[in-house]
Amino acid sequence: MPAKKAPKRQTIASTETANSPVVKKQKVSHSSHGQEKGLLLVLGQGDVGQLGLGEDVLERKRPALVTLPEGIVQAVAGGMHTVCISDIGNVYTFGCNDEGALGRDTSEEGSETLTGKVDLGEKVVQVSAGDSHTAALTEEGTVYVWGSFRDNNGVIGLLEPMKKCTLPVKVPLDKPVVKIVSGNDHLVMLTVSGELYTSGCGEQGQLGRVAEHFANRGGRKGLMRLLEPQMVIMKPRGKVVFTDVFSGAYFTFAVSKEGHVYGFGLSNYHQLALKAQTLALFRSSSLLSRTLPPPGWVSQGDSTTLCV
Repeated sequence: MPAKKAPKRQTIASTETANSPVVKKQKVSHSSHGQEKGLLLVLGQGDVGQLGLGEDVLERKRPALVTLPEGIVQAVAGGMHTVCISDIGNVYTFGCNDEGALGRDTSEEGSETLTGKVDLGEKVVQVSAGDSHTAALTEEGTVYVWGSFRDNNGVIGLLEPMKKCTLPVKVPLDKPVVKIVSGNDHLVMLTVSGELYTSGCGEQGQLGRVAEHFANRGGRKGLMRLLEPQMVIMKPRGKVVFTDVFSGAYFTFAVSKEGHVYGFGLSNYHQLALKAQTLALFRSSSLLSRTLPPPGWVSQGDSTTLCV
């Protein structure tokens, strides 16, 4: 009697694989993403090329048009550099590139004072900029950064201690991000599930997750405590779902889905609107007695805050 043939498991498996649906990556969206294209106008000081008008233009008292190949949907100003996104998702930068904030090669003399494209290979929907760093968010929720963070003692690095990045590098975060904001030397990322991740300098409490005695270069655990993006935990409230985030120079605000406003960071001029006299808040706290219903907006500077 002939032996029975073994079932063709490999054939079945391959058939199932062939019939399995292809999972497409979802494009992220947020009300802060620019949609309407326009022209880029600049004015002010241009001593390090931050106007994008060439090395001979050191100042403009009236708005001047910057020549770009596409329409512009967002423009942000860093400490001494400018970043903008075109309507097709390209990123252009100009200005000071001493620590890599432009994300492109500027070895040719004067090239930093003119607009130049950052090679990302993906469509970008949002950018943010600090004193010496830049971040870009792609339509699939990936974040790229370049440049460096600094503290009161100098450069601390970007994703690795004491190491600046002159070209874009991917932020190691396995969750899609819908919005990014930058302070002078910190980065805040809002995920699609409503979580906050922070990285950068934490000396003034702007990360919202590092205790004061660890804020100076991470304490015994070193700079990776600060540079590795980690989630901000809301104690004692537990999980809070956020819908928006904003950043000042050294402090951060976030709005929950219920409209509650949370904040952390420097408050030496009452930027956080705390009742008690507090110079800095290193852990997140609910700040306003009233809720901020959508489409609420928070705008911050060095020492002021405005909620609308």
